[in-house]
Amino acid sequence: MANGGGGGGSSGGGGGGGGGSSLRMSSNIHANHLSLDASSSSSSSSSSSSSSSSSVHEPKMDALIIPVTMEVPCDSRGQRMWWAFLASSMVTFFGGLFIILLWRTLKYLWTVCCHCGGKTKEAQKINNGSSQADGTLKPVDEKEETVAAEVGWMTSVKDWAGVMISAQTLTGRVLVVLVFALSIGALVIYFIDSSNPIESCQNFYKDFTLQIDMAFNVFFLLYFGLRFIAANDKLWFWLEVNSVVDFFTVPPVFVSVYLNRSWLGLRFLRALRLIQFSEILQFLNILKTSNSIKLVNLLSIFISTWLTAAGFIHLVENSGDPWENFQNNQALTYWECVYLLMVTMSTVGYGDVYAKTTLGRLFMVFFILGGLAMFASYVPEIIELIGNRKKYGGSYSAVSGRKHIVVCGHITLESVSNFLKDFLHKDRDDVNVEIVFLHNISPNLELEALFKRHFTQVEFYQGSVLNPHDLARVKIESADACLILANKYCADPDAEDASNIMRVISIKNYHPKIRIITQMLQYHNKAHLLNIPSWNWKEGDDAICLAELKLGFIAQSCLAQGLSTMLANLFSMRSFIKIEEDTWQKYYLEGVSNEMYTEYLSSAFVGLSFPTVCELCFVKLKLLMIAIEYKSANRESRILINPGNHLKIQEGTLGFFIASDAKEVKRAFFYCKACHDDITDPKRIKKCGCKRLIYFEDEQPSTLSPKKKQRNGGMRNSPSSSPKLMRHDPLLIPGNDQIDNMDSNVKKYDSTGMFHWCAPKAIEKVILTRSEAAMTVLSGHVVVCIFGDVSSALIGLRNLVMPLRASNFHYHELKHIVFVGSIEYLKREWETLHNFPKVSILPGTPLSRADLRAVNINLCDMCVILSANQNNIDDTSLQDKECILASLNIKSMQFDDSIGVLQANSQGFTPPGMDRSSPDNSPVHGMLRQPSITTGVNIPIITELAKPGKLPLVSVNQEKNSGTHILMITELVNDTNVQFLDQDDDDDPDTELYLTQPFACGTAFAVSVLDSLMSATYFNDNILTLIRTLVTGGATPELEALIAEENALRGGYSTPQTLANRDRCRVAQLALLDGPFADLGDGGCYGDLFCKALKTYNMLCFGIYRLRDAHLSTPSQCTKRYVITNPPYEFELVPTDLIFCLMQFDHNAGQSRASLSHSSHSSQSSSKKSSSVHSIPSTANRPNRPKSRESRDKQNATRMNRMGQAEKKWFTDEPDNAYPRNIQIKPMSTHMANQINQYKSTSSLIPPIREVEDEC
Repeated sequence: MANGGGGGGSSGGGGGGGGGSSLRMSSNIHANHLSLDASSSSSSSSSSSSSSSSSVHEPKMDALIIPVTMEVPCDSRGQRMWWAFLASSMVTFFGGLFIILLWRTLKYLWTVCCHCGGKTKEAQKINNGSSQADGTLKPVDEKEETVAAEVGWMTSVKDWAGVMISAQTLTGRVLVVLVFALSIGALVIYFIDSSNPIESCQNFYKDFTLQIDMAFNVFFLLYFGLRFIAANDKLWFWLEVNSVVDFFTVPPVFVSVYLNRSWLGLRFLRALRLIQFSEILQFLNILKTSNSIKLVNLLSIFISTWLTAAGFIHLVENSGDPWENFQNNQALTYWECVYLLMVTMSTVGYGDVYAKTTLGRLFMVFFILGGLAMFASYVPEIIELIGNRKKYGGSYSAVSGRKHIVVCGHITLESVSNFLKDFLHKDRDDVNVEIVFLHNISPNLELEALFKRHFTQVEFYQGSVLNPHDLARVKIESADACLILANKYCADPDAEDASNIMRVISIKNYHPKIRIITQMLQYHNKAHLLNIPSWNWKEGDDAICLAELKLGFIAQSCLAQGLSTMLANLFSMRSFIKIEEDTWQKYYLEGVSNEMYTEYLSSAFVGLSFPTVCELCFVKLKLLMIAIEYKSANRESRILINPGNHLKIQEGTLGFFIASDAKEVKRAFFYCKACHDDITDPKRIKKCGCKRLIYFEDEQPSTLSPKKKQRNGGMRNSPSSSPKLMRHDPLLIPGNDQIDNMDSNVKKYDSTGMFHWCAPKAIEKVILTRSEAAMTVLSGHVVVCIFGDVSSALIGLRNLVMPLRASNFHYHELKHIVFVGSIEYLKREWETLHNFPKVSILPGTPLSRADLRAVNINLCDMCVILSANQNNIDDTSLQDKECILASLNIKSMQFDDSIGVLQANSQGFTPPGMDRSSPDNSPVHGMLRQPSITTGVNIPIITELAKPGKLPLVSVNQEKNSGTHILMITELVNDTNVQFLDQDDDDDPDTELYLTQPFACGTAFAVSVLDSLMSATYFNDNILTLIRTLVTGGATPELEALIAEENALRGGYSTPQTLANRDRCRVAQLALLDGPFADLGDGGCYGDLFCKALKTYNMLCFGIYRLRDAHLSTPSQCTKRYVITNPPYEFELVPTDLIFCLMQFDHNAGQSRASLSHSSHSSQSSSKKSSSVHSIPSTANRPNRPKSRESRDKQNATRMNRMGQAEKKWFTDEPDNAYPRNIQIKPMSTHMANQINQYKSTSSLIPPIREVEDEC
């Protein structure tokens, strides 16, 4: 012991002197008999076989001096100091534990004594009385104040220490993270030192790793002090794992500095600090989910236990057993011990590495029990957590120079495939946008395969937009827009809308400036979006209401059949499919390849009228322009559809074009009169170097692409720049009929002037019984067959009625609407319908032929079949069963086209929903007639009433007419069910909807076609504004805000401003069989028709509705028609064609009638016109009829002449050789289909236009 101490002192002194001292050894100690450490690899080449063979004699210590080097082991004299390092740790641990227990014992005894003394003093106070008590209480109070002051000081220090080590403050987080990092650093130093002998002499001043380890442990000691001060229970703190680690790692470092020795010892316990790894990551806000926290906890416990046990095996195996004088040691590296522990835990036990020492084997016995249990429980759970870890749980990394959008909501294979097919279509020439899908459910295999096919532009992340963390993962703040898809087939549309509104709220709450385009199912739910403060349609936020657009498309088909198909094809991106055979599919697909685009007009068009520019674009550039964005003097943007010849093109005007490619539309921007005037090939129209064009580009930097303009925020940056559809400026409209039509006492229109309006009516007043409907001669009306009950979701019939009651129709042009369906369901819808005129209800079922015959379905202009029960069935193939059955039921019906012999009643019957006092609702005495221009195949009814006492025979034709002639449009939910509508077509069940015959003919409509509006709206939100205006009859954001407040239209008095709103375009169908265009109907060119209609009548033609077999050389009896969109100039016309056109509002069509309708209620003041309800006149008026018959005929002839003269005066551009205005009324056979006159906007110019319809 003395030698060891002296040696240690000598070495210490030598170390202090810079290593120049020597160690005195006995002269009889031979170099070959040196005892080496079991793990020493740097000993002398001639080592002794045993330390016992050499003896140490203290008197001879000065005989030999050996310099201390790293190669000479510290136990070369047989002395080892491991016990000194271990003793320092044990003394620290047990000494501190003893002090804590002693303090607690003394404190307990002091508390007990004080408690007893307190009771004695209290008894004395009671015995001595109150006078003595006052004297004794004073020193006690002073003592309590002193104790309170001391406690307060200690509490402050304790709180300060707690704040320093807690992770609630920045300082605390930095300190905790730093301690953990230094612990890992100390563990790394242990890994490095493990390759050295267990115990060796190392000079502190030269050993760099020992210096670093010393610095780390000084910091650990300070941190230990802070933890000790902040601990509430010092005893439990002393027994904590982290405290035990400090006891067995910190003191030995100071001992090693003192002894200039290094003992590897228990430094491996630093691996236990890894258990706190999950806490550190939580402090840094890296781990947030329970699964991730649990996974890191399991991994850290498993790894720390594994490394710690390996360190213990490494220590005992390299040292040997103390009772064996350390002779049974073996040289094992630390990583071999790690391997041994893993093999042992996994129960494999190869046996290539094993423990030889008794301590090692004893440890392995107990470790196998715990390690095996830990391995068997932790490893499977870790694998399960890793396997269940979200595959799509990462974060989006934005690509420089590339935008991205976030798509969320209803993410399925169908919705995603439809969206991607349209969004990434090749016709879009500048799609440099990455699509990020965010959904809380991982995709199935099919959807995952779809994402992989588009991996260059599509990414998927699992999460919810309701979680701000997930919004941050997809970088919503830097996204160009967020698109929300709705589940169109859900059973509860209101709940689906509520979910999407919550998504909008969450996204807007996270980033108010983000542009959102969302799908909504119900029209009335759009009002909730207005409650979101940051929702701003002027900044590009849009809500695509599927019910509003779906019913709007169907309503437009009631006015011009096939229009729904044409419009749906226009905003859908579809490639051109070339067919060589001369079939109807060839011409239909040529039109399908057209889409709607926007582009700025060249400065060469500035100052020209809209018809002139439109004609030039069609003839020269092969483009069809249908509308422009017009900026008024106050820079307010308005979208004008076919505004007429009074409007001149301004600089920087945005045009709306129908073309097959975005590149074609650029011709309108590049066109230069000086350079391209003599070019006949439009493909040669390229950008030229004219100064005017360059100036225009400089002035309009965002005009390179209208889609870029939209996505760069070019229009949305200005608060008033978002375009809205407006009517023409009333000051530009010729005539004073607006003033004449104003009546301060009558409310004929709603407060905005966009729709016809009437006072609210009770539903009982519009209900027809079957007998009443049978007595009513209904013709030219619209029959709406609706399936629904008291529990069905509302489909919003107001969206179907509003386009049919648009104010750009005159009152006498409105088609009467008859609903056939459950009265319980219609009562729920009636609140939104009671302000519209000419509406009746027949309680019943659309599957009842008696109900259908009662409403004269064979004489209607259109039959609409809807169902509110479609989404309540799980089997998708059965969702449309009611609509399909109703459609087939109607087609199989047979009708006799004669009305029959009707016995005149004593009282005429006016159907509910119509004002009997209004002359427009009264039949012309002695004559009922249909309009001169109509669409459809219903047969006009011309009735000559007989004298009193005779039975009036109202006969048109005695031939049988099949229900296949009835024009109808059927709503479908499942696209594949379209194959059941036409039994005689040859459509394949797997054919896409737009390629099927019912869709091409306009007899079927599915809501799935509206999916394309999401991408179309993103690239240009003006497209949605234009589509909504065309199909809704003129709905505006202001009107939606009004409906949101009152849930109904509000009547308003006619003013010049509201009447001016009537002056807007509408879609019409014109026949070529008769009229001013008859000469072009037989072999003429479509381009000639286009130019003539545009120049003469300001009518803009944009498509053809042609008989399916018109291309055949042999006659065909089929009456099915299909849609041809934007045919080329040289396209040949046939007489049976119907032309889609945009007509101007006709101020004269209702001028004379307006004056008549407000004069008297005389039966002579009205001539029945348009789709109407015809009644049998009362016999009470018959005696007066013969006396006034002649005078009435004269008055009617005079009125007709006056109307013709007035019309000649209004329109100065009417040709002198125009057709006479006399309306010929004559019987028509079934081969002469209904007149095409639902649109009377050119009735002053165009005589009765009729169409020949072949009979199937």
